[in-house]
Amino acid sequence: MQLLRIILNKMNHKQLIINIIILTSFFNVQSQQTERDTTKVTRIPEVVLTATRTVRQLSSLPLPVSLVTQNTIATSGTVRLNEILNEQTGIITVADQSGFEGVQIQGIASDYILILIDGVPLVGRRSGNFDLSRLTVGNIKQIEVVKGPSSSLYGSEALGGVINIITEKPESQDLTGNTSYRIGSFTQQDINFDIKQGKDKFRYAFFANRFSSEGYDLNPDADGQTVNPFENYTLNGRLYYDLSDKLSLFSSARFYDQVQDAGFVFNNTQFEGDSKEREWNAHMRLDHEWQENLSASYELYYTNYTANEKLLDPISNNILNDSDFDQKLFRPEIRGTYTFKNNSKLTSGAGFQYDELDRTFFDERVNFNSQYLYAQYDINLLDRLNVIAGVRFDNHSEYSNQLSPKLAVRYRINDYLATKVSVGYGFKAPDFRQLYFDFTNSAVGYTVLGYNVAIARLQELQQLGQILDVVVSNSDLEDPLEAESSIGYNIGATYRKGKWNSEINFFRNDFSNLIDTRIIARKTNGQNVFSYVNFDEIYTTGLELNTSYRFIKNLNISGGYQLLFAFDKTKEDQVKNGEVFARDPQTNQTVLVNRSDYFGLVNRSRHNANFKVFYDLPTMKANVNLRVLYRSKYVLFDTNGNGLIDTYDTSFVDGFMTTNIAASKRIYEHFTLQAGANNLFNYTDENIPTLPGIQGYLKINYQF
Repeated sequence: MQLLRIILNKMNHKQLIINIIILTSFFNVQSQQTERDTTKVTRIPEVVLTATRTVRQLSSLPLPVSLVTQNTIATSGTVRLNEILNEQTGIITVADQSGFEGVQIQGIASDYILILIDGVPLVGRRSGNFDLSRLTVGNIKQIEVVKGPSSSLYGSEALGGVINIITEKPESQDLTGNTSYRIGSFTQQDINFDIKQGKDKFRYAFFANRFSSEGYDLNPDADGQTVNPFENYTLNGRLYYDLSDKLSLFSSARFYDQVQDAGFVFNNTQFEGDSKEREWNAHMRLDHEWQENLSASYELYYTNYTANEKLLDPISNNILNDSDFDQKLFRPEIRGTYTFKNNSKLTSGAGFQYDELDRTFFDERVNFNSQYLYAQYDINLLDRLNVIAGVRFDNHSEYSNQLSPKLAVRYRINDYLATKVSVGYGFKAPDFRQLYFDFTNSAVGYTVLGYNVAIARLQELQQLGQILDVVVSNSDLEDPLEAESSIGYNIGATYRKGKWNSEINFFRNDFSNLIDTRIIARKTNGQNVFSYVNFDEIYTTGLELNTSYRFIKNLNISGGYQLLFAFDKTKEDQVKNGEVFARDPQTNQTVLVNRSDYFGLVNRSRHNANFKVFYDLPTMKANVNLRVLYRSKYVLFDTNGNGLIDTYDTSFVDGFMTTNIAASKRIYEHFTLQAGANNLFNYTDENIPTLPGIQGYLKINYQF
C-alpha cells in the first residue's frame, strides 16, 4: 500500500491508471486459452453480474465483491433490504436526520452508493440518502455488492460502491410460486405472493408484497411515536420472451406505494397529516446474440419517485409542513460484448440519461442530461493472472466532463490461495439540492441556497433589505461547482481449501472536492445565508476479514470483521498544528486537542464484527440460523463547537451487540414454519431509532 501511494504521488492519479489500461490492453492479447478459464462461465453456483457487467464466477473476481444468496435471505427471516445488508461484513446501515436508513460501505456514506435493481438505478434521495427499507426481499434471487469506486462502469453515485438487487427469473415450465404471511412485534405484518411459469418461448413472473406496522415509541416521555404507523405495497411483473434462438426480450414493471402517519407535536400543538411515497419503474431489454462470440443488449428504462407530506393543525388549519418531491429518470443504453479467441472479453456501451426533479423549495422544475461511453477489457494474461481494465467518459450538462478509469488484477498463487489488487477513480456529480435549493427556515430565519441560484437570490434579498453584508466575492460564486471525486485502492487475498473459506481485504479511499455548506452572507436578523462549495478532503482506510469453516456437513460457522479509520485531512492538519481546542466537560477547562483525541468522521465505528452459525437438520427438515452483530462506539455530531469530533464531545453512542435468530421447519410437503427474534436480548438506545428492542415474529410459507 505504501509503495503504491509513493508511485501515485509522483504522477497524476488518473493518468497513471489510463497508462496502465493502455499497456494492459495491448500486452499478450493473443495469449493462448488457459486450462482453468475463470472468465467463461457455464454451470457454477455463485456467479455475479454487477462487478464486470458480464457473468463471472465470484471466487475468480479481482474486485472486492460480496454476494448475498436467496437461501441466506430466506433462512435469516429478514423482510427488508436494510435488515439483510446490515448483517454483512463492511456494510453498516445508518439513519439520517429524516429517519431514512441508508447504507455505509468502507466508511463511505449512502450518498455515494449506487442502488440498482436488475442493473438499472433507483432514484428518490430526498436528503441525499437512499432509504433501503423501501425494498422488500421477497422476490430477490441474490444481492451483489461491489465495494470501492465503480464509476468506470456506472458513472455518478457509484463513487463508493454499487448494490445490485437481482430478482428471480422463472425457469420451470410448470406453474410454481409461494405465498407467505409473517406477524411480529408492533403488529408488523409482511405478506408475499409470488408466481412464476414458463411455456415454450414465453415466461412470466408476478410478485406482490404488503408490509405494515403500528410503529413504536422509544421515549414515552416525549409526545408522539419514534416511528409512526405505516402501510406499503410492492407489485412487480416480469415477462421474458424468446423471439428466436438468438433474440430474447425482457420487460419489467414495478410499483411501490406507502402511506405513513405523520402526526407531530410542535409548540404544544398536535399537528396531523400523513406522508405518502410512490414509485414506478419500467424496464425493457432486448438481448441479441449476433454471433457465437458477439452479443449485444438494447435497454430502455424509466422511473418516477414522488413523496408528499402535509401537516396541519386540525382546529385552526394552520399548516406546519407542506412539501412535495417528484423525480424522474429516463435512460436508453446499448452495450455489447465481444469474446476473442483467447477467451478475453471486450465489453463496451453507450447511453443517454435524463434526470428531472420538481420539489418544494425549488423555484422551478430542473433537469440534467448526460451522455456516456464506457469500455472494459477482461483477459487472462497468464495461466494464473487475470486482469480487468476499464474506463468511462461522462459528458454532463451541469459540470465538467469526467473520465473514470479502473484496473483490477488477480493472481492465483496455487489452487487454494489467490491475491487481488484494484485501483479506480470515482466521481459524484453535484445533486439537484446542492445546485437549486432555495430554502428559508421561517422559525429561525436562516437561508440555504443552491449554488446555481445563489447569486440571483442574494441580489433579491439585498433589494428587500434583508442582507447585512456579503462575505464572499462574486467570483467565488461564479466558478462552477466541481464533481466530487475519489481514488480507491483495494489489496486482498482469498484462501479456499477443504472446509475453510477466508478472505482479507485492505482498502483506502481518498476523497477530494467534497461539497459542503459555507456562509456566504449575513442577514439583518442575525442569521446567515448558506450555500455550497468544494473544499473538503477526507479519507477512509482499514481492512475487512471474512472467514467460514464447515465443521461437519450440516454445520457452518462464519465470522467477519471490519477495522475502519475515517478522517478529514484538513481537520487532521489543524490538530497536528495545535489549532484546535475543546472544553473538557469534567473539569470545564479549555484544553488543546491532540491527535489521539481526534476521533474521526461522524457515524463511523472503528470496529464492526459479526458471528454466524447455520445448522441444517435434513432428517428433521429444519434449520437454525444465528447471527451476532457488534458495532463499536460512534458519534452523532460535534457538541463543543470546534468543528470536529473529539474525545471531549458528549454525543457518543456506546458500542453495542445484537443477536438475531431464526428457526425454520418444513411441515407436510409444501409448508414451512419459521419463528425468530431480532435483537434477542432487547437492547435499546434512544439515539438509535431503528432499534426498538426485541422483535419476535412467526411466519408461515406455502410453496406450490
